[in-house]
Amino acid sequence: MAESDWDTVTVLRKKGPTAAQAKSKQAITAAQRRGEDLDTTKKWSAGQNKQHLVTKNTAKLDRETEELQHLRVSLEVGKVIQQGRQNSGLTQKDLATKINEKPQVIADYECGKAIPNNQVMGKIERAIGLKLRGKDIGLPLEAKPKKK
Repeated sequence: MAESDWDTVTVLRKKGPTAAQAKSKQAITAAQRRGEDLDTTKKWSAGQNKQHLVTKNTAKLDRETEELQHLRVSLEVGKVIQQGRQNSGLTQKDLATKINEKPQVIADYECGKAIPNNQVMGKIERAIGLKLRGKDIGLPLEAKPKKK
């Protein structure tokens, strides 16, 4: 009987809350009532369907101390898009559907508010058949010869 010690006490405790339970509104308010330290962070653009982010340029702008702005699509390009779309008999919504973009994207490009994205510009060029980039803006898009 010398192996067992009758004076020691073993205390069994419940497991702590899971990650989902710890993040619930109820758990946060309970921790605030107890006076515990809380660390909160806000996720940037969490839960949004942003297809074309310009994070590299955004970070570059944040580091700058001067008042800088992103380059925008010129009004000349916007007019070419508008004329090409109208010549094809398309509305902004039709063109957006054709290139798998939102109608607001087309509206922004035509108004000169959009930050140029080469993927979107390429899609619009192919859809309306006019060049939007380079020296010869507004000229018909030439089909590239296929390589053999």
